[in-house]
Amino acid sequence: MKRNPRKLKWTKAFRKSAGKEMVVDSTLQFAARRNVPVRYNRDHIETTVGAMKRVEEIRSRRERAFYKKRMAGNKERQKQADRKLVEENSHLLPRERGSERLAREEREAGVEKMSDVEEEVVEPVKQKKKVKPRLRRTVDGSIVLDRMDMD
Repeated sequence: MKRNPRKLKWTKAFRKSAGKEMVVDSTLQFAARRNVPVRYNRDHIETTVGAMKRVEEIRSRRERAFYKKRMAGNKERQKQADRKLVEENSHLLPRERGSERLAREEREAGVEKMSDVEEEVVEPVKQKKKVKPRLRRTVDGSIVLDRMDMD
C-alpha cells in the first residue's frame, strides 16, 4: 500500500515539512552522497575525515540550538494546560478541611499568630497490658497455674 511520506510521522519528509528538523543548513550538504571515485591519497583522506568531524560538531550544535528554540515556550504552555485542567476538574480534588483553609489564609496574609499561653505537651500514659493467666500441665496430669513474673 502506497502512502504519502509527508503524512507518516516517522519519515524525514514529515519531520522536515512539520518544522521538526532543520531543512536549510549548509552542513546538510556535506552529508550528500557523491558517486565520483577519487584516487586514494593519504593526506586527502586525513583532511577529509578531520573536516567530517568538524562538520558533525557544527551540525550537532546547530541542531541543539534549533531544538531549544523550538521547545522554548513548552513549559509555560504546559503550566497553562495544567491550570486549565485543574479548574475544569476541581470537583475531583479532595476538599480542604477548615483547619487547612485557615492555615493557608494565615500564610497568605503573612500574619503570624502568636499566643501568650504556652501549650503544654502531654505525653500519653502507657497502660500495662493485662497478662492472661497461663495454665501448665504437669507430668502427672494435673493442671497448674504458671506464674511468670515479667519486668
